[in-house]
Amino acid sequence: MKKFLLIAALFCGIYSAQAIKIIRGPYLQSVTDTEATVVWVTDKEAISWVECAPVDGSNFYNVERPKFYQTYLGKRVFGTVHQVKIKGLKPGHKYCYSVSSKEVLHTKRNRIHYGDVVTARIYGRKYPGFYTLDPKKESTQFIVLNDIHAKQEKMDALLNTFKKGKTDMVFYNGDMVSHVPNVDILFDGFVNASINLFAKQTPFYLVRGNHETRGIFATSFLDYFPTPTGKTYFTLKHGDVFFIILDGGEDKPDSDLEYYETAVYDQFRREEAEWLKGVVESEDCKNAKYRVVLMHMPPIGGKNMWHGPKYSGELFLPILNKANITVMLAGHTHRYSYNTPETTDANFPILVNAHNTALKANVDSNGIKIDVIDMSGTIKHRHSFE
Repeated sequence: MKKFLLIAALFCGIYSAQAIKIIRGPYLQSVTDTEATVVWVTDKEAISWVECAPVDGSNFYNVERPKFYQTYLGKRVFGTVHQVKIKGLKPGHKYCYSVSSKEVLHTKRNRIHYGDVVTARIYGRKYPGFYTLDPKKESTQFIVLNDIHAKQEKMDALLNTFKKGKTDMVFYNGDMVSHVPNVDILFDGFVNASINLFAKQTPFYLVRGNHETRGIFATSFLDYFPTPTGKTYFTLKHGDVFFIILDGGEDKPDSDLEYYETAVYDQFRREEAEWLKGVVESEDCKNAKYRVVLMHMPPIGGKNMWHGPKYSGELFLPILNKANITVMLAGHTHRYSYNTPETTDANFPILVNAHNTALKANVDSNGIKIDVIDMSGTIKHRHSFE
């Protein structure tokens, strides 16, 4: 009898150790007025789905909820990184969701053998809920951080400005890490902290900085940070603001030895400029009350500029100068500066945020008010754009 119990205990221990787990996430990405993407990571390969329901007072289990799957060319895919897009949502509405992953034990030819399912239980209404973006919202609040370089204590202090239920979105304006040799640096550097504080309910949008382009894992950027365009440049419309998110690429010429013959950012920026021409001619852009550009590297500095921001300015500014831009928000220099059209080639102001301050923006029909707040919560600068 004792031998049987020992064997049973060993078996149970092995079985529980092998049970599939969600090890990262879930967190929200690419939230628009009609779509949202949920991302999470499991420790074993799995086929996954998201169930979604409107927050309307009914229990999540009141009816069968629609399931959304990760697909490619009409086929569900499996792996350890799960990225599921929820479609057909209504602007300005609140939704809740549950994620599930079914372990893929092994495959043989076209056969797939499955194991256990891991899911985020939502009994007792404790489910993550989020709002879709709303082009008709009367006011908008957002926060901008940049150049954190995986310094956790700095990020924690700056996110003290985040208020649940009052912050619509967070922008990470580049260089949240110093390089990307593996996935751990991303989560340990800033994603885990975001998930713990807000990212299950409130989206963050990552503007790629020049340091996020570095490292062998950098090519997996969109696996963890999907965007509405499937590119690292995209647009959003929320309230009175039309956001244009740009990717300035690397800071040095493509031929620099640091890139080991892998850089083709000049071509990348030219393609992006062609996309940008269509953006500024769109009705969403033209009809917005305010147009805010986010780009990590500011095109300022004259003859002291490095190649990346210089070439970005040469390509992007002639297009943006025709679009009645309200303000550009940037980082990269690690120093605060406010640059008026008299001092740059842009006909709009460029606000550069430092590495140890956050931008807290409030937008309504009277204008955009941006406070520059340090790690102690002190307002260092205030700007208004009417």
